[in-house]
Amino acid sequence: MDNKTLAIVLGGVLPALMLGVAGIFQKFSTNNGIGAGPFLVGVGLTTVVVGAVFTVVEKQIALTGQSAGFTLLYGLVWATATGFIAISLSRYGGQISQLVPLYNMNTLVAVLLGLVIFAEWRTVDPRKLVMAAILIVAGGVLASRA
Repeated sequence: MDNKTLAIVLGGVLPALMLGVAGIFQKFSTNNGIGAGPFLVGVGLTTVVVGAVFTVVEKQIALTGQSAGFTLLYGLVWATATGFIAISLSRYGGQISQLVPLYNMNTLVAVLLGLVIFAEWRTVDPRKLVMAAILIVAGGVLASRA
């Protein structure tokens, strides 16, 4: 497999499958009475273990002040969003089949920011990007009303 294909499989296909399954485990957790705080602590402890395994396997421990800062910001934003999802599921009876399509519209936020911040607009086909965005929004709206 070439690098481009490996990047798509490792960074796109596998995470999509795994995050889909993760949503199911999150719903199981909240259905069984865990609060958002303990849920995030459990996820955080698991993340530490998985991070240690990746560090050993990759044999890469590079860290700068900037990279650490952006990593902490990522964790802050991700954990807060995940906490909101857990609260929605446990306290307000949210349905994972409706929430996942909605919160996965984060794709549009990431694409827009990537186009602007990293100048990725230079390498994309705007027609395909607009069509994809329309499909993502339509899917989110349809799923949320199901």
